[in-house]
Amino acid sequence: MLKARILTATLLIPAFLGALFFLSDGMWIGVTLAVTLLACREWAKMAGFSRSLVQFYLALSFLLSLFFLWAIHVDTSNIFYFYSISAIFWLTVAPSWLAFGWHVRQPLVMALAGWIVLMPTWLALIDLRLHGPWLLLGVMAVVWIADTAAYFSGRLFGERKLAPNISPGKTWEGVGGAFAAVALYAGILIFFGDTASLSIGPFWLIPSSLMLSAFSIVGDLFESLIKRNAGLKDSGSILPGHGGILDRIDSLTAALPLAALGLLLAQYLSS
Repeated sequence: MLKARILTATLLIPAFLGALFFLSDGMWIGVTLAVTLLACREWAKMAGFSRSLVQFYLALSFLLSLFFLWAIHVDTSNIFYFYSISAIFWLTVAPSWLAFGWHVRQPLVMALAGWIVLMPTWLALIDLRLHGPWLLLGVMAVVWIADTAAYFSGRLFGERKLAPNISPGKTWEGVGGAFAAVALYAGILIFFGDTASLSIGPFWLIPSSLMLSAFSIVGDLFESLIKRNAGLKDSGSILPGHGGILDRIDSLTAALPLAALGLLLAQYLSS
């Protein structure tokens, strides 16, 4: 398993960085859409959809993605509403879903939840990259650093369980380690990085990064709950040693749309 994880990461990281920095905007949209549709397929299977319903959900997801692109092309301000729906979900619905441990299997509810989780994430991947690949990479790094720090600090110091009925391995000590590492990362960016493109003052970088790391944990827990309700360990098996697409982007599904929304609001307030 460890060899498979290392080999997969060795192949994925250069491929991702190459796509991020060298693909045209159109190619980036196409590649990220393909990944998003794979994630939609995993979501549909976790939701318990039949084989025919999975295919139907994929087709609808593709049509929905075309609608989003068309709507943004007609009026770029429409993306604000798409991000706002995502923010409402992650600020209210997802925490309630986790707190009450809802076991939702209604196809329509699960279909809508999947689109709200995945489609704004795809739009944020496109939108943030248009501001520069380094900006998107920097935001994603917040999530990766939080996830890595939470894992190691949890292994070393973890005693108090964060959500034992959802993800027994996560601890409050892991959360503390994640926040400390992200605060350090943001501090390094303030003193050594170029934050001019963020449209926010350096003072806000640390609290903004901490907020994103907090919601990345919510995104991770939410996908864990959906998997647990479906009786699955992984969302899929497309990535040897890592599981499925959703297993790798679960934390990003909450953080990226909120980061993109925050950037839009910061630009509006500074204009």
